Amino acid sequence: MSKTEERGTASPAEEVRAAVTGFVTDFKGFQADIESKLQQTDERMTLLDRKMTLPARTPLGGAVDHGAPHQKAFNAYLRNGDDDALRGLELEGKSLSTAVNSDGGYLVDPQTSERVQSVLNSTASIRAIATVVTVEATSYDVLVDHTDVGAGWATESDPTAETDTPQIDRITIALNELSALPKASQRLLDDSAFDVEGWLAGRIADKFARAEAAAFINGDGIDKPKGFLAHATVDNDVWTWGNLGYVPSGVDGDVTAEAIVDLVYGLGAQYRANGAFVMNSKTAGIVRKLKDADGRFMWSDGLAAGEPAQLMGYPVLVAEDMPDAASDSLSIAFGDFNAGYTVAERPDLRILRDPFSAKPHVLFYATKRVGGDVSDFAAIKLLKFGVA
Repeated sequence: MSKTEERGTASPAEEVRAAVTGFVTDFKGFQADIESKLQQTDERMTLLDRKMTLPARTPLGGAVDHGAPHQKAFNAYLRNGDDDALRGLELEGKSLSTAVNSDGGYLVDPQTSERVQSVLNSTASIRAIATVVTVEATSYDVLVDHTDVGAGWATESDPTAETDTPQIDRITIALNELSALPKASQRLLDDSAFDVEGWLAGRIADKFARAEAAAFINGDGIDKPKGFLAHATVDNDVWTWGNLGYVPSGVDGDVTAEAIVDLVYGLGAQYRANGAFVMNSKTAGIVRKLKDADGRFMWSDGLAAGEPAQLMGYPVLVAEDMPDAASDSLSIAFGDFNAGYTVAERPDLRILRDPFSAKPHVLFYATKRVGGDVSDFAAIKLLKFGVA
């Protein structure tokens, strides 16, 4: 055996093979290390994406205010005239009637308008017993057939003669503008604890209710509704269409129980079923003392809360705009006002804020369109406090 074999020296081929095997082993270890680091990086990126897509945290204490935006915008407008929130307010289709009108400057707030309407319905005026219609025009026409159809007896052989044809009349009720101009100090409007909407609605309601109640009775029809007392009156015995018939009381400036009975039966039977008396408080104080022939009071109070008093079994509406008892005054009306008087109105209420004309106060100019007139002259009769 040679000395080389004794030392175990490898051949060149074996050294190359061993070197290649070590390189491959080292490369596989390096590759595994790189893949592990890439996987860790991918997991970190996934966690980061998940955190970025999570919903926002809820504010502490529920600080987000989800109140009605139109109420906040309306209050801000009333207090300081800031209409930026109103201009940027997005309204649903069902709320289009509450937006700023196309002419600008007018605001219809649904809550305010509703409150005003409820007060008008409950006030003691002819509105409570008349026909009330809502229109979207400048006037309202009432078609009335107040003539009769001709008729006659005929035999089998006689020719039938031509008879009269009924005539139809048209009564036009124009819508007039009712306005109110309440005011409040700017300091009061700046107080956030003050109920601006309630205050404004109450002021406007009181103004509108009193103005229209007076017009429905005594209005002359010039830029306002025409009251039923503004029409010409004639003795009921010679009554004709276009006039209101009256029944004299027989006593100058006073009334008797017999006159009340004559007034009731001076109205046509077709109207008496829905008849109602209208008078003011002073006249009511006189009438409730009247007694019939048997000594019984003709006036009776309502049996339930909110039920109107009755006179001869018919309800009594106490309207303070009726004239007081005086010589030849028309102080009591009786009739079917649902058929005899029509109130036409537009449903919208417009408010214009004016902070300049009455400093340091702010004016609120509110308008409403309403009209009224007699629609059936046969349905209303009057009692004249006179001899004839």
